[in-house]
Amino acid sequence: MLTSAQVKAEARKLGFDLCGIARARALDRAPFEAWLANGWHAALSYMRERLDERVDPRVLLPGAQSVIVVAASYGPTQPEPALPDGELLVARYARNRDYHNVLLKKARKLAAWLRRAGGEAYCAVDTGAVAEKPWAQEAGLGWIGRNGLLIHQEFGSWLLLGALVTTHVLDPDAPHPERCGDCRACIPACPTDAIRDGRFIDSRACIAFHTIEHRDPLPREIAKAQGPRVFGCDLCQDVCPWNRKARPGTLVQLRARREQTSLPIADVLTLTEASCTERFQGTPLMRTGREGLVRTALGVVELSNTPSLRPIVEALTTDTSEAIRAEAQRVLQTEN
Repeated sequence: MLTSAQVKAEARKLGFDLCGIARARALDRAPFEAWLANGWHAALSYMRERLDERVDPRVLLPGAQSVIVVAASYGPTQPEPALPDGELLVARYARNRDYHNVLLKKARKLAAWLRRAGGEAYCAVDTGAVAEKPWAQEAGLGWIGRNGLLIHQEFGSWLLLGALVTTHVLDPDAPHPERCGDCRACIPACPTDAIRDGRFIDSRACIAFHTIEHRDPLPREIAKAQGPRVFGCDLCQDVCPWNRKARPGTLVQLRARREQTSLPIADVLTLTEASCTERFQGTPLMRTGREGLVRTALGVVELSNTPSLRPIVEALTTDTSEAIRAEAQRVLQTEN
């Protein structure tokens, strides 16, 4: 009979920084339904789908007995360097290979190991019908902070999660207590007030959502608040006290590439489909692709401060992408 200690040892061998176990049961539906009812999922319509499976892994995998949650840190190994003039920031998690591929490959190896031990297993990393953060708290890996992110006492919130639902009966860990206390540092740090009571994020106001998931031009109020960010946002994490001395992770594939920490705005604006693919294939930046990166970069261009970009912006008014053409025209009209 497989033991929890054996599972955790195998997870460590595969390179995960953390592994915890919870008993498979139905989660409380109320937080999920409240988030959806308020429209805070914005255009993330897939979050409405398979809700029964998200809240109850026994629906996802008949006979499920345990939920195994694994985590890998992408925490920085050194202090954040000063942002060079004329460059745009990339969120920390996106500064190397696509974590979906890195973690899913290892999670699948763990799932195969569970099957060889005589049980069934379903694994997911971010894109499956498993609510990783609530299960991570249930499995003792940390608590969900006010900014909606899982926080661990040693690794902070720089964590990427995977979950495995299995028919193996395993001894569960104790759920982790909440340890934000009276701290509310993340709330005023968000320039768009996207953090809502109840540890929810309103995607409609979230810089990360608009620069990664949204396919329409940046709303002007978001563009004005996002600062020099082209993909994602770490502001609520930057101020979290638990992140000040967070341990760096052990997976080499998740360590930041210096050339992907920030991107010269002129380089982003002059990307072609071919150069975008060549430079960013296999990284999270391909999620938004060339159109999204250029469109987001245009959202923060101020020609009065960077007149050298005018010829580039003018050239983009005839781009093959309608969204890019429209945003380039808006920039020129705003500056005239």
